[in-house]
Amino acid sequence: MSAPARRAALVYAGPALGGLALLPLLDFRANRIVGGDGVMAWAATGGSAYATALLAALALGTILSGSQVLRLALALAALALLGWMAGQGAEALMAEASEFARVSLGGGFWIAAAFLALAAADAAARIGLRAMVRIALLAGPVAALALALQTGFFDDLSILREYQANRDVFDAALAGHLRLVLGALVPALLIGLPLGWLCFARPRARAVILPVLNILQTTPSIAMFGLLMVPLGALARSYPGLRDWGVGGIGAAPAIVALALYALLPIAANTYAGLSGVPAAMREAGRGMGLSPARLLAQVELPLALPVILTGIRITVVQTIGLAAVAALIGGGGFGTLVFRGMGQAAMDLVLLGTLPIVALAIAASLAFDAMIEATARGEAA
Repeated sequence: MSAPARRAALVYAGPALGGLALLPLLDFRANRIVGGDGVMAWAATGGSAYATALLAALALGTILSGSQVLRLALALAALALLGWMAGQGAEALMAEASEFARVSLGGGFWIAAAFLALAAADAAARIGLRAMVRIALLAGPVAALALALQTGFFDDLSILREYQANRDVFDAALAGHLRLVLGALVPALLIGLPLGWLCFARPRARAVILPVLNILQTTPSIAMFGLLMVPLGALARSYPGLRDWGVGGIGAAPAIVALALYALLPIAANTYAGLSGVPAAMREAGRGMGLSPARLLAQVELPLALPVILTGIRITVVQTIGLAAVAALIGGGGFGTLVFRGMGQAAMDLVLLGTLPIVALAIAASLAFDAMIEATARGEAA
């Protein structure tokens, strides 16, 4: 392994080991809101000392290994062992505890898991795996996690107890979050793509459009939601029939409008950049073949610009998935409902129950778009 790769491995594995050594793996509390006692990794269960030593050996192996493939395998094995230790430790702590007791994942777990995941991602990137291979590789850990959840291995963890107590709310939040993201993405595409083409075709228009979109992008999300509540509320009062369509000062309507406005800049800017990057020789060849401007755009310019355009849409989707959480502040629904409810109740596991699905959705969307971008880029090369 090269010196830069070894330094990167040290950057990731070092904090993972440090987190487990200095911070608790689990946190045991008498109930869901009181402070608890930290449980270190080597003290969680009877065999935790051996498991912790093995975990440390796997993490060190990611630094010392000369093969990126082996480094990837060691990081994934360390993540699996870390999850096993958390589940076993929670079961041991809850064996003689009251029904009101809670076991949460501690700071050591989150730091170790985050840096081990980064180590695995860095190794996969250095190997140069294609997006579809990365998706297939990720399917293994996801299937293992799904199996563990199905068999109840993690049921003693507080976050799973929060899920069981809020299953209906979670399902509604998932549906609401997807509705917000899709509801914002469709108008953003319908508006952003033509705006990007206009920026490319009309330099004077570009001098106005991109600065305006930059201003929208830098407006704080809370302020944007607040600004939209007034005109949409007035519109609903003037035309009561619009309320049947969900238009009002609060709810999903202002949230979708705000999210769509935030989504315009990446789409328009990348559409402009993609079209600008089409080689002039390709345009001249198309004109020489007698293509009209519309056919030239459809058959030459857009296919060549598609990877860059998809990159902008990828940024937009990931951004919108994250920003949609704030919509809960104005009654827009989504996973932000769980996040803010947990903050109000000082129940951090409820906050995590709303946060982790957002992260998972963003990662899934990112990988899916990476696969599409690679497929379009290979199509151009062919």
